[in-house]
Amino acid sequence: MLVDFELIERAKRGDDAAFTEVVSAYRKRILGTIARLIGRPEDVEDVAQEVFLRLYFSLDQLRAPEVFEPWLYRLTVNAAYDYLRRQRRRKEARMADFSEQQMVLADAAASSHANLELERRAGVREFVHGLLEAVSPQDRILLTLKEVEGLSLKELEKIYRVKENALKVRLFRARQRVLKAFARTAEGGAQSDAAG
Repeated sequence: MLVDFELIERAKRGDDAAFTEVVSAYRKRILGTIARLIGRPEDVEDVAQEVFLRLYFSLDQLRAPEVFEPWLYRLTVNAAYDYLRRQRRRKEARMADFSEQQMVLADAAASSHANLELERRAGVREFVHGLLEAVSPQDRILLTLKEVEGLSLKELEKIYRVKENALKVRLFRARQRVLKAFARTAEGGAQSDAAG
C-alpha cells in the first residue's frame, strides 16, 4: 500500500486534503497502468482524470481500506475499457498514429547515435503493442496487468472477482491468442520476404 488505511478512511469520510494525498500517492502508478492499457500517450491524462473522478464520487462505497488497491485497479481497468470501446466506435485508424510516431522517432534518431537505441525500443514496444492490438481488449488488459504491471493472481482475483483457476485459464487462452497473432505476423513477414 502506498498510503496508510487511516488516510483512506479520512478521504472516504469526505476529507478533501486526504483525498488529494491519496491521488498524489497513486497518480504515477495509475498513469503508467493506463498508458500500458490504452497505448495512446496523448489520452492517458484524460483517462486518469476519469479514474480519479470515479474514485472521488464512489469512495464512500469502498467496504474497507484493505481492498483499496484492487478496487482502484478495477476502476482503472474499467475506465480503460470504456476508453477502448469509445475508440472502437470512432474507428480511429491507429496506423496513422504510428506513422506519425515513427516519423518523429526517425527524425530524432538522425540527430544522434543514442537515439538509435530509443528507436529500437520504440519498435519493440510498437511490435508488442501491435500484437496486443490483435487480441480483444479483455485479453490485452488482463495480460498487461499480469505481465507488465506484475500483479499476482491473488490481486487479479480481487480485480476480476473470479477464482484463481479461472484466471489461469483466461491467462492461458489470452497468451495462446497472442501467440497466434505473433505466428500470423511472422508468417506475413516471411511471405513478404519471399515476394521481395
